[in-house]
Amino acid sequence: MKKDRIIKLCMTICLILGISVMPINQLEVKANEIIATVQGTISSGTTSDLLRLSTPQGNMEIKLDSDTDASACKILLPGKKISVSVSRGSDSYLHAVKITSETQTSSTTLDASTTVTVKGTLSDKTKDDILYLNTSAGEMQIKLDSNTGMSGCSYLVAGNTYFISCARGSDAYMHAISISDTAGGAKGNSATGVTGTVGDSTKDNLLYLSTKEGEMQFVIDNDTDTSKGMILTPGNTVTVSFYRGSDAYLHASAIVASKNNPSAVQLDTSSIVTVKGTVERESNENLLYLSTAQGKMELKLDVLFTLSNCKALVSGKKVAVTCVRGSDAYMHAINIVAE
Repeated sequence: MKKDRIIKLCMTICLILGISVMPINQLEVKANEIIATVQGTISSGTTSDLLRLSTPQGNMEIKLDSDTDASACKILLPGKKISVSVSRGSDSYLHAVKITSETQTSSTTLDASTTVTVKGTLSDKTKDDILYLNTSAGEMQIKLDSNTGMSGCSYLVAGNTYFISCARGSDAYMHAISISDTAGGAKGNSATGVTGTVGDSTKDNLLYLSTKEGEMQFVIDNDTDTSKGMILTPGNTVTVSFYRGSDAYLHASAIVASKNNPSAVQLDTSSIVTVKGTVERESNENLLYLSTAQGKMELKLDVLFTLSNCKALVSGKKVAVTCVRGSDAYMHAINIVAE
């Protein structure tokens, strides 16, 4: 048995070292076809695009792609031990297909009423499940759970800036619910505002609004602030701050709808799931009604952190929703990705 392990180890080393000098036409490998799995320690110099790994066989440089699966290893900091499944790319580089490390399951419950979003730079003091975040108000320590939502970014690298939605747990720590490396912003140059009801013809990039003065149309841009008014289903009442663009169209700089304050509900972080479905027209800023293959779901939006791939949700929109069960028996949406 020992002899067999030595032989397999030698073969792996030869494979990893040999592919760097093997002609491309002799190595017909698809972009995501795993050719080896290596273990090592992350070295300094690792960025969001390139993983530097120290292994018993030497130092390696492995490219990180947008589709690299880092769900089982969310922090890429020097000194962390990881396993990496690699493929050979058409650019002759090794590419990371999947990165894994040991993870611990948290049984902590979270108080949704304490949910806040903070912006800061990740410190290299971060270790395993404790994030050290340098913010304008000082250093924060935030626990990273195995089911923290990471749809807003694939992995964390020291020195990068992140937006973290967090809530206080039963262990007195703040826990990361979701993490993103981007945040929406309003134009800030709106000239006026108007209130009305959303029309049937509304799309995720064009709002039809029925007002006292008649129907108005507003372009929804990438920088429109919809954080307080993202559910644009027919009949919902919203207030739109807008300005006239150089294209002569009216552009929404911000959309606001009535929303209930978060309740003091406990979230069971062990119950996080992702469901896919279609937005129903009775959805509003407080409740998302989702038509799924298993039936209709009601999802509370009181702790929602990110909406990705679009600025607003309209009736009939297909989405993937990451949600968690609360002590009020409702499922609460924490991340929504439009498809």
